[in-house]
Amino acid sequence: MESKEEDVRVGATKFSERQPIGTAAQGDKDYKEPPPAPLFEPGELKSWSFYRAGIAEFVATFLFLYITILTVMGVNRSPSKCASVGIQGIAWAFGGMIFALVYCTAGISGGHINPAVTFGLFLARKLSLTRALFYIIMQCLGAICGAGVVKGFEGNARYEMFKGGANFVNSGYTKGDGLGAEIVGTFVLVYTVFSATDAKRNARDSHVPVCYTLSFSPLQYCIHSINLAYK
Repeated sequence: MESKEEDVRVGATKFSERQPIGTAAQGDKDYKEPPPAPLFEPGELKSWSFYRAGIAEFVATFLFLYITILTVMGVNRSPSKCASVGIQGIAWAFGGMIFALVYCTAGISGGHINPAVTFGLFLARKLSLTRALFYIIMQCLGAICGAGVVKGFEGNARYEMFKGGANFVNSGYTKGDGLGAEIVGTFVLVYTVFSATDAKRNARDSHVPVCYTLSFSPLQYCIHSINLAYK
């Protein structure tokens, strides 16, 4: 009879794992990792899909700001939170809009709708600097236009009265607390986007809007705003 050490050595060779786990699973990849995006891609500037993606980001951010700012101003206009949709309604307005807009634009531009997401994907070499800058410019322009349309409909006096739906640090908290909440919230959001779009996952496009929404709505409830373009 073989010794215990010999039995372990021979057995490990003859009877390999059918479903490797841990480090043993890192051998043969069952997915295809896309190559890193180049820093500059001049050819993109001649492609219609490049500008179509920028337009999609502009329209999505425009609609997002238009709906969410009106929701916040509607809550602030009410005599009490119970007479309106309240903070929960604001959170689900943000999350619902993100769900719809990411679902509509994911196949066109990737559904970033957020400079923080775009910048994170650029650092990970998921898109070129040219595309990242174009996305951020279009997102900021969309945010400005969305807020501008709300101001035009509501009137300057009403818009200024409700501070344009902007957020402020609540009493009892410092600006450092607010900054920390923004950092943590943005980290969780970008981390969720990276996890949902990981090349190792199957059927990524189908659950990206769901993951985005489920992370965004609670964060909006806790922080009320974490998007750089919405400030």
